[in-house]
Amino acid sequence: MSTLKIFVGTMYGGALDVAEQVKPLFEEAGYAVSIYEQPTLDDLLEPPTDLALFCVSTTGSGDYPGNFVPLAREIDERHPALTELRYGLIALGDSSYGETFCGAGRSLDSLLEGHGAQRLGERLEIDAMETFMADDAAIPWVEAWIEELGLRAG
Repeated sequence: MSTLKIFVGTMYGGALDVAEQVKPLFEEAGYAVSIYEQPTLDDLLEPPTDLALFCVSTTGSGDYPGNFVPLAREIDERHPALTELRYGLIALGDSSYGETFCGAGRSLDSLLEGHGAQRLGERLEIDAMETFMADDAAIPWVEAWIEELGLRAG
């Protein structure tokens, strides 16, 4: 069975809620799904990840949430080759913060691509100023992501 790992970066639980809401969509598409609330580089690399989804909120001045900092730091410091990694990215932010809107998601996207990972489709950026419940935007995006990119397993 194909696997999907969902890596969560959250401060107040919004990104975790999104991960939990989209998990059944991937299970219906044939994936064994694991959610990582304290993600590490080892979680990403072992066993090899068939498909990853990152659900990351932005804190402060465009920063990663505290629970996600160790993973981002490990990628940056250990420079793993991520050429086999295919991923999607859901970034949560607040446009009232201007230039740093979805900064963590945008930084993560650059970090992953810089290590050879391949993003599938476009990054979803959810604005708290426009969308009260993030899963209202995430669920249709994931449904389309699975269908349009032919990600059904088995």
